[in-house]
Amino acid sequence: EFGEQYHFDKLLSNILFEKPESFYELYKKTVPIYDYNTIFKEWWYKSLDGGKDICWPGQVKHYALSSGTSESASKHIPVTKAMSKAIQKTSIRQIISLGNYKDLPDNLYEKGFLMLGGSTNLTDLDTHFEGDLSGITAKQIPYWFRPYYKPGEKIASEKDWGLKLEEITLQAHEWDIGFIVGVPAWIQLLMEKIIAHYQVKTIHDIWPNLHIFAHGGVSFEPYRKGFEKLLARPLIYINTYLASEGFIAYQMSPDTKGMNLVCDNGIFFFFFPFNEDNFDAYGGLLPNAKTYMVDQVEANKEYALLLST
Repeated sequence: EFGEQYHFDKLLSNILFEKPESFYELYKKTVPIYDYNTIFKEWWYKSLDGGKDICWPGQVKHYALSSGTSESASKHIPVTKAMSKAIQKTSIRQIISLGNYKDLPDNLYEKGFLMLGGSTNLTDLDTHFEGDLSGITAKQIPYWFRPYYKPGEKIASEKDWGLKLEEITLQAHEWDIGFIVGVPAWIQLLMEKIIAHYQVKTIHDIWPNLHIFAHGGVSFEPYRKGFEKLLARPLIYINTYLASEGFIAYQMSPDTKGMNLVCDNGIFFFFFPFNEDNFDAYGGLLPNAKTYMVDQVEANKEYALLLST
């Protein structure tokens, strides 16, 4: 329906037969800028109610509940099968990028991956399932990865965070963990519980092969000092930007604090210069804001992102 209303057939024809970037100018003239609340009220509510072929082919069966930053307390972000595959693809890329890190043991990739996230026991609302993105992605991990995945399906389905941490703590001594993935606050709390339960000095007394911590969601710096008190030796910290809207960026090498934008895996990025021409005094996007493609942005200028999948 969205494509029919905004003449995507003409856009596709333009991509095939016109100059390389003319489609972008036509797209900007044809398709209005939507924020979350506007596109939900006009379009996404239809697919949330079970409608098919609204903004994506077929029926969207999964919605990630994202913390609201404007008006609504929780946002429903559609997670299609294509988006799930794209997230898996970028996750594999990030693992492969560990080849840029020196002095990692050869057998590290045989160790367990502890992924601490939301419950895989998603809420079934007849027309769709909803829950945390981390719970949706954990429920859909490929079969070849499952032998390495911890805490396993049973614990991962637990909705009560207190019980989940307790169950992980009780089984922690049975696992050989090499990687930890999660939000710093929850991972720090878990490691403190494990250390206290087994009455050891550091987490490496339980997981001697732990080398990698991939974190996201918030800045790690406020947690660094408290985190490192729980370790016998330094970890390699890898920053990720996996949002409910998609896997946006990840750190590819140890010699930079920045992350690489994932520009070739299901997300098209528009860039707004963050200035008074595009935003009002309250940070709201103005109706005629000017957008640029990635090859048009300038270094050392601030931009806001608009995403299209």
